Amino acid sequence: MWYLCVFYHRLLDYRRPEVESLAELFAGAGSGESVEWRMPENHHADSPFHLVRLPGDERLAAQVANRSLLVKGIYELWGHGTTYEELEKSVREYPDERKLPFLTPDSTFKIVVDSFGKVISSQEQNEIMKSLTYIPFQGRVNLKKPDHKFFVMETDDYGSNNGLPPVVKRTVFFGREVGAADRHLLPTYQLKSRKYIGPTAMDAEMAFLMANQGLARPGKLVYDPFVGTGSILVAAAHFGAMTMGADIDIRVVRDGRGPDCNVWSNFEQYKLPEPLSLLRADNNLPPWRPGLKEMFDAIICDPPYGVRAGGRKSGGRKLIKGVKGPYTVPDEKRDNHIPSTAPYSLAECVHDLLHLASRMLVMGGRLVFFYPVLRGEDGAASPQFPEHPCFKLIASCEQILSYRYSRVLLTMVKVAPYTEEIARVAEERHREFRENHQKWMEEGNLHSAVFEPTAQDGKPDKDLKPKYRGKYV
Repeated sequence: MWYLCVFYHRLLDYRRPEVESLAELFAGAGSGESVEWRMPENHHADSPFHLVRLPGDERLAAQVANRSLLVKGIYELWGHGTTYEELEKSVREYPDERKLPFLTPDSTFKIVVDSFGKVISSQEQNEIMKSLTYIPFQGRVNLKKPDHKFFVMETDDYGSNNGLPPVVKRTVFFGREVGAADRHLLPTYQLKSRKYIGPTAMDAEMAFLMANQGLARPGKLVYDPFVGTGSILVAAAHFGAMTMGADIDIRVVRDGRGPDCNVWSNFEQYKLPEPLSLLRADNNLPPWRPGLKEMFDAIICDPPYGVRAGGRKSGGRKLIKGVKGPYTVPDEKRDNHIPSTAPYSLAECVHDLLHLASRMLVMGGRLVFFYPVLRGEDGAASPQFPEHPCFKLIASCEQILSYRYSRVLLTMVKVAPYTEEIARVAEERHREFRENHQKWMEEGNLHSAVFEPTAQDGKPDKDLKPKYRGKYV
């Protein structure tokens, strides 16, 4: 059956991939690729109204809608048209065997009039509901807990005033609600009410979207190698997954802002299972023993790009350059010692992340992470995403952050095993990064690319250079 899927009009790139991931979550492997999409007649792809065919019955549609952050509702479409006369004709033509089981005398129902791109007054809503006399409702009205909810949804051709291209024409839909989103998550988990947050804490809505892309659920183990204040793990734990995290800054994972304001207190606040462990670990030098692999079901993270928070790795500049040899921390300083670190380029960080995931993810496991993108002078982005022989890219969802800068949520699935050849190539790549540390810092630092744009001749373009923290950098 084709359903009418109505989305919230936000994060447009993320909408279909989330539905496909949730179909995979509830219906099994390969179900996400079986989801089919098409647009209603005269509708633009950015419209909130999409037609979807799911690889399962009505229960799957309800599960997807209830878990989703961006699906407003999924409906069995009884009819549609550009006018209410066309709507009546379309509903009358819909098979009675599909309609009558939901119109019985012993049932209760509710009719909701909704709109997009226009406002419908209460008087108009009442007139619309009264015009539905051609539908043989026999049950009783129950506005609080009806057995069945029916929706009249109208979108108008207001041109660009509704945020869509003017190709969208007025359309009226009528359908029975199969499932609706549970949006109470967002006010419950909003960052402004959370005990422990930092300057790069992941927004609650985005964290839950990432958890959906990672197929977080009970019995699965989710790992975040850049855990910070734990926002992503909080979302994964809400969906029942076991969690683990790591961060290079021991003060983040151990101390926080005190005994009652740290990563652990975020889980206590929401009465969620605490992470199995939080490690002080470097993504560049992971602590896993040599024979350990295929441990995590998903790795979900937001790597440091070098804009709001620069990436760091263990070693220090002098150690990496070979000026200074490795040192031993005296016993009396071990408890409070903070190891020296050096800048960590984006190129090296992503390479290490892919290598870690190729080794530690189970087959079919998912790697979900943000990748920064520089936009061209025309505001468009044509990025080349990182690749790895163990992974298949199944979704890339762009979030535009500014005129010059956006980030793309990449979702990859592990489709090939970790081999000795991959380990050998990774080791050679690590050696290259160490030998060319300064080169990679210059070429792989997004901060300089965003705040120091260059002209075509390679010289800085002073007219384009913005102020940053009150001065040019």
